[in-house]
Amino acid sequence: MKKIDLYIIKKFLGTFAFTLLLLIFIVIVFDISEKIDDFLKNDAPLGAIIFDYYMNFIPYFINLFSYLLTFIAVIFFTSRMASRSEIIAILSSGISFWRMLVPFLVSAMILGLLSFLLANFIIPYTNQTMFEFENKYIRDPKRFSDMNVHKQISPGTFIFMENFNLKTNSGWKFSLEEFDGTTLKYKLKGDKFSFDTLTGKWKIDQYFIRKINGLEESITKGLSMDTLLPIKPGDFIEDVEEIKVLGYVKLKEVIGKKLLRGDPDVIHYQVKQYERIAHPFATIILTLIGVAVSSRKVRGGIGYHLGLGLALTFFYILFMQISAVFGTFGSIQPMLAVWLPNIFFSVIAVFMLWKTPK
Repeated sequence: MKKIDLYIIKKFLGTFAFTLLLLIFIVIVFDISEKIDDFLKNDAPLGAIIFDYYMNFIPYFINLFSYLLTFIAVIFFTSRMASRSEIIAILSSGISFWRMLVPFLVSAMILGLLSFLLANFIIPYTNQTMFEFENKYIRDPKRFSDMNVHKQISPGTFIFMENFNLKTNSGWKFSLEEFDGTTLKYKLKGDKFSFDTLTGKWKIDQYFIRKINGLEESITKGLSMDTLLPIKPGDFIEDVEEIKVLGYVKLKEVIGKKLLRGDPDVIHYQVKQYERIAHPFATIILTLIGVAVSSRKVRGGIGYHLGLGLALTFFYILFMQISAVFGTFGSIQPMLAVWLPNIFFSVIAVFMLWKTPK
């Protein structure tokens, strides 16, 4: 590395850190003003507010706005370099424009790697403490649609209930069916279906069992029976914040279970999984666009560069959100929906760099 590389990396990361700290301070002030009533009403301890909530809120915030802050940092310090003719001096010294991009890319990859690690391995664990605080002092995000429950609990084995009550861990009008391909081999029905937390077994009242073996059938009835099933009452809970506390490995396991059970919300989990990989690349793409926009000296100065750059970033983020919605509701394949904005703006970034005066 040359001195100019270290100079650009230092400016890049330093501007990013300064912008981040300033924005964190502003956001925390606004967040406190919004939640102060909840804190006071629920007697939240000051230590819990600081260490359980806001200290764990900071990593989440960094990752949420990392690519936007990266872009602002690039625009800001590159525009200053252009206005002071530093870029002209660099190019005049024999360093090519493409070689000058190397420290920008190194810095962007450092921030992209940080975003990837935060999203997949750090934030899920800090979010656990933060959400426990929110559930205790602010809100309860758990919800459940308890009517007409359909789930596949193992390959070829399906359960159905007319309704399920999470408070009593019991359901009504229960049935379990096992298939060999498309052929029904076993069916269990019961009026009531309840979970025993001590034994870990399910109790089925007024049960009716039908076993089918080719042309032979057998029927068994009874008042009550206990059985083990690969499902727990917690599996019926839909927590809107669950994805945010799942690490990379755990998220893959949950997606596998939901695919097995045929849960309709599995696409939402898949979209979030792909976003954790695709979004860090946005820091690299926005860095290239930022350099292309701000490396020329123009009459409007930093204000012109910021205005143009923020407009492009706005459309980029809007494209991300719209594409993710289409992926979530099945209009586009989830992986394509998440990566489409990156592909589209990568082409724009390359075109803008190619047209930039060198």
